[in-house]
Amino acid sequence: MNIFSTTDSDFTDKFEEILGRGKMDIDGVTEVVSSILKSVREDGDKALFQDIEKFDKWKPEKSDDLIISQDEMRAGFDRLSPDLQKALRVAYSRIEKYHKQQMPKSWIDTESSGNILGQKVTPIEKAGLYIPGGKAIYPSSLLMNAIPANVAGVKEIVVSSPTPLNEVSDILLGAGYICNISAIYKVGGASAIGAMAYGTETIPKVDVITGPGNIFVATAKKLVFGDVQIDMIAGPSEIGVIADKTANPNHIAIDLLSQAEHDEMASSILITDSQTLADEVSKEVEIWLQKLSRREIAEKSIVERGAIIVVKDLDEAISLMDRIAPEHLEVVTENPFDLLPKIQNAGAIFLGKYTPEAIGDYVAGPNHTLPTGGSAKFFSPLSVEHFLKKSSIIAFSKEGLEEVGKDVIVLAETEGLEAHALSTKVRL
Repeated sequence: MNIFSTTDSDFTDKFEEILGRGKMDIDGVTEVVSSILKSVREDGDKALFQDIEKFDKWKPEKSDDLIISQDEMRAGFDRLSPDLQKALRVAYSRIEKYHKQQMPKSWIDTESSGNILGQKVTPIEKAGLYIPGGKAIYPSSLLMNAIPANVAGVKEIVVSSPTPLNEVSDILLGAGYICNISAIYKVGGASAIGAMAYGTETIPKVDVITGPGNIFVATAKKLVFGDVQIDMIAGPSEIGVIADKTANPNHIAIDLLSQAEHDEMASSILITDSQTLADEVSKEVEIWLQKLSRREIAEKSIVERGAIIVVKDLDEAISLMDRIAPEHLEVVTENPFDLLPKIQNAGAIFLGKYTPEAIGDYVAGPNHTLPTGGSAKFFSPLSVEHFLKKSSIIAFSKEGLEEVGKDVIVLAETEGLEAHALSTKVRL
């Protein structure tokens, strides 16, 4: 891996490349994605058929070819091994338990004058879930998106996922079954985002789109925002690790590779105050690369997007990592909880040597759909609230209006809104 220090003369330039990873990626594919979205909006299923033939290498003949039924999902689940069925159920249970804690409540408050103020929480009517499936199958992403939607009480859940060569994984079917999904649509990439945002003859238009994906999916979500709500711009996966001399270099190397194997555009970054650890981790990465089945993908990611940064102390490590704002942040130090209050920007924070990022991907409970590309500075993990909307409740009594009515009139007249002021005057 590339190792550099904050004392290097060219450190600023190298670090700026890391910080610019998200913007650079989206700028490069915007024109292509815009064209795909335009075709889907104008031509519906016809455009989907063409994109599937081009990108997934199979040719749908009719709209029904796009649909995976609930019966097919049940059959897929039944074909799974007992161990895999159990793992899915354990994951579902833990994820559901965590997300139930997030559920906000409607509330009403009555003031002494009789005024009533409150908040009404309502589930989104239709939610679209994008589940990646190009380079690998991600049933865990289906669980992470469908479970908070279920907890929120969404009435209709639309799932879209690519099926290269029209091959459907039993484990994806099994995940759909235990999440009680009524249908999965065999459409991927920017085409799927367009279909859910605008609707086609087969795929219904939704109100919110959630889920991770590659840079084409992330860019498509950014472009359809406003026509629908989105959760975040979740592009290629990334991991940041802050570690000191007490960390196991073998563990750190594997954790960095756990993201690199996702995608050639994934980012894996270690920041440490130990030059010895930096050198050892770099060697371990090279050793483990030779053993990975997804070596080609991981190696390109490590070479082009991986970095080890040596700093003077852990405070400097935190400062730099906050500027990176990684999707996943592991803190593998002697006293990791001492650093937690200082960390400001990260999608998910994994503390201690027994907390690999992978546990968060599957069974810990918190959502693994997280902001990437530095957007953890202003986006949060996917949650139940992404599938809810809130309405304010206001009901004033005569006494209450008399109490504050003159203030309304003064403010309205100051803004030059005569009818606003009159609407209060006529009631006083």
